[in-house]
Amino acid sequence: MRQAATKAGDTEKITINLGYVDLGHIDLLVSEGVYANRSDFIRTAIRNQVERHADVTRQSVARKRVELGLRHFRRADLETVQAAGEMLDIRVLGLAVIAADVPADLARATIASIEVLGSLQASPAVRAALADRLR
Repeated sequence: MRQAATKAGDTEKITINLGYVDLGHIDLLVSEGVYANRSDFIRTAIRNQVERHADVTRQSVARKRVELGLRHFRRADLETVQAAGEMLDIRVLGLAVIAADVPADLARATIASIEVLGSLQASPAVRAALADRLR
């Protein structure tokens, strides 16, 4: 069963290098209508491999205490952390978003470390402020 198409804003673009024979196999499957396009084939192959190794992922996520999916950090969230005199150790598998209105000094004052397996969306100023804390 195929999953519904993903919106462009919900994806991250990556580049891969393939041998000509592998690329030819993909193009053949596309021309035969098995897949809509090269991207459809590659997404399906990746999902199959992720599912194949699901036990390893589950164990690692539990061991490393990683949050799965989307984690959004709003300015108000970080201000609450700062008021409590606390610091965050952020670990996300998926997408971590630090809101655009979060000033760099607030991010630095409240985020002790950040590790994102997937994608981090943050302003250039916040990324610079947290550069030494990114893993």
